[in-house]
Amino acid sequence: MAGKMEPELLEVGTDAPDFTLASSLGDPFTLSELRGRKNVCLIFYAQDGEGEYVRRLGEVVSDRDRFIAADVERVGINPGSLASQRRFAESQGLDIPLLVDADLAVARLYGAAEPGGDRVLPAVYLVDRGGKIVFAARGHPKADRVLGALEE
Repeated sequence: MAGKMEPELLEVGTDAPDFTLASSLGDPFTLSELRGRKNVCLIFYAQDGEGEYVRRLGEVVSDRDRFIAADVERVGINPGSLASQRRFAESQGLDIPLLVDADLAVARLYGAAEPGGDRVLPAVYLVDRGGKIVFAARGHPKADRVLGALEE
């Protein structure tokens, strides 16, 4: 990524842009359908090989019980095919939807795609029940940081 600037993440306090993507769980996932009902954690992660997926999804996936207790729906997003998302979710016993952002349109909307490129820049967002972004960070933040945004 030398010579390319990273796009800005969306600002905390702004409305989360709505989107609909195919999901490994079957039905399409539309962010706004959870408005008023659940907090949502969006995990944009690179697709570098199945061995890396769980590590890249990080504590947001491994700390399942804490996120469920905080009424947070966790969602993974990358450009992998629906078939590869389903295989991966099944092989890892994941209980979260993995969404297919084949053209990186949603990743670009959220500042989580390489400018002019075809790679995801890992990022995590937490959207509250009202549809506002309450947390945004690059990389793989710890669960405490992500969940702490609900307490602020």
